[in-house]
Amino acid sequence: MSKLQGKSHNKTTLLYHLVCAVKYRRNVLTEDVTDTIVNVCMEIQEKYGIEFIGIGTDVNHIHYLIQTPPKYSPTQIVTMIKSMTARMVFKINPEVKKKLWGGEFWSEGYWMVTVSATGTEDAIREYVKNQGNKKYLTAYTKDDV
Repeated sequence: MSKLQGKSHNKTTLLYHLVCAVKYRRNVLTEDVTDTIVNVCMEIQEKYGIEFIGIGTDVNHIHYLIQTPPKYSPTQIVTMIKSMTARMVFKINPEVKKKLWGGEFWSEGYWMVTVSATGTEDAIREYVKNQGNKKYLTAYTKDDV
């Protein structure tokens, strides 16, 4: 569950739902690759204070529910997550690099929204947790954004 973060002069609850797709939508998010990504995310959490409340994967994209301190912009958060996870996936799972042309793991784009803009934190948490479950494939439509 998210919590207020801050120091003596500020309190925030900044929650984001971030979706990153694998380059060319290749189906490379195996259990081993996902484990690598989750481990890197735990290192990011410890070092930078970005809390990963939920991480859910399908075979070619990943959903994050994250809470961040206000010192990081959304672009900084995405850049940090994508660069650090890609570097370690290629290092620990070198077979993945052979499936992707050009040596890039993530596609250039991403989707990021504040949780309150599309639903409650609990709804997003459940969606992230059940990634790949057919029940959620049409749960969020373009009109909801």
